[in-house]
Amino acid sequence: MSISINHMAATPSSIPNTSGAHSAATRSTPATGSAWTHDTWTTHYENVLGTSMQVTLRAAGQVQAAAAEAALLAEIDRHDLLLSAWRPESELNQWLATRDTAEKVSPELFEVLALFDEWRDRTTGAIDASAEAAIQEWKVASREQRQLTPGDLTRTVEAMQRPHWKLDAETGTATHISATPLVLASFTKSYIADRAVDAALAAGASGAMLNIGGDVVVRGELTQMVNLVDPFSHSENDAPMEYVVVRDRSVATSGSYRRGPHIIDPRTAQPVSHIASATVISRQPSTAGALATAFSILSPTETRVVAATQPGTEYLLVTSDGERIASDGWNSVQSAKAKKPTPASARDAWNQAYELAIDLEITTQEGRRSHRPYVAVWIENENHESVRTVALWFDGKMRYLPDMREWWHGNQVRVGAGHADITQTVTSATRSPGKYTLKWDGKDDEGKLLKPGKYTVCIEAAREHAGNQTIRQELNFNGTPEQQTIPAGAELGPVSLDYRKQ
Repeated sequence: MSISINHMAATPSSIPNTSGAHSAATRSTPATGSAWTHDTWTTHYENVLGTSMQVTLRAAGQVQAAAAEAALLAEIDRHDLLLSAWRPESELNQWLATRDTAEKVSPELFEVLALFDEWRDRTTGAIDASAEAAIQEWKVASREQRQLTPGDLTRTVEAMQRPHWKLDAETGTATHISATPLVLASFTKSYIADRAVDAALAAGASGAMLNIGGDVVVRGELTQMVNLVDPFSHSENDAPMEYVVVRDRSVATSGSYRRGPHIIDPRTAQPVSHIASATVISRQPSTAGALATAFSILSPTETRVVAATQPGTEYLLVTSDGERIASDGWNSVQSAKAKKPTPASARDAWNQAYELAIDLEITTQEGRRSHRPYVAVWIENENHESVRTVALWFDGKMRYLPDMREWWHGNQVRVGAGHADITQTVTSATRSPGKYTLKWDGKDDEGKLLKPGKYTVCIEAAREHAGNQTIRQELNFNGTPEQQTIPAGAELGPVSLDYRKQ
């Protein structure tokens, strides 16, 4: 299950902003009679800690927001250099190269190692940095097209259950004592997000929301409306399943639906898939991150027992067969916001057994953080009139929207007219940067089903003061499946269009 987030003003008299696709990215204004005068800025990035990132900052002005964002990014970079398992020069990898010697380590690395010890005990072994050993075993077996034997699994479990380090709080040293592969995942993104948000607040922001690959931290003068999305629906613009509201809380979701079956139970060395997604809301980011991973591994009964030891923590599980299991206090964070009813279909309308799936990839520079370009995806009829804006992604800087020349000319700022709000934050199982899936259900911007026939799928990507790429592909939406693949360009990778049965 994934979650998307709408902004709400920080005053008690405020109401959710539900005005459409641009609402989560535009600068906010206070409720009538409020003394609050701060504005909100949102920025999207790709290739941050191996995934996508969204930053929303509330500040007195653009200068303060820029300073807060710079401090936030610097803190992420600093922690990445300390804790990354994928950067050879990181402190973690340098420490892993040692053996049986007490090494002075940074307070951050020491704290994360201590947290892994703590969560390993609290979750009866479901959280374990050595799960990487089992992951590597399964990858090798897959490449060699063989199954792991019971003996293989037993040896791997025995290796994972040995001690891997010794910590000395008095000297601040850590001793690496095993040869078992280790990766400090599970809650590390949440841990880094926690520190980065604090850095932004210290640098002048009054409120901050940070989403790194689905791990979300909300703090300060900011309240968020959170849209929960079905884990079995992989499109960015699918309708939300329900809503919750959070403030001064962290939200984390874990599951195998974004990157495939990558969750291993360290107690058995076996992949698990009985939980499609586990979403946790907690005050501490590392708690939310650790429990989201653990609750994807534990049974629902074990989950309830562990959650009872963490006051103020709420969770929602979606099992592999679609059952929803919530904590007793989950309804305390739920919103009463209702879904819009779907208009009845006409006899000659679009065949509702079919949908269009749009898979697109934003071009990124390998290993480098980059701003996400502005992207518009819309549908035109045979008269070249826009009938549906499927997606509009931008960072709230309205003055740059005309850089998307094709979309701007055809729509004349028609955002907010009943479009799916996909500028919202999505907290979900971690995905690769730059890859997105959208769906079109045959409806126009008013939610009415269109007639079958020929329509043109239009995609435009533009970077501020840089390149522009536009794709236009006609398809016949008449109840007969059709696929098209458009080659990669300057701003977009290959785009796949699949008109198919649902």
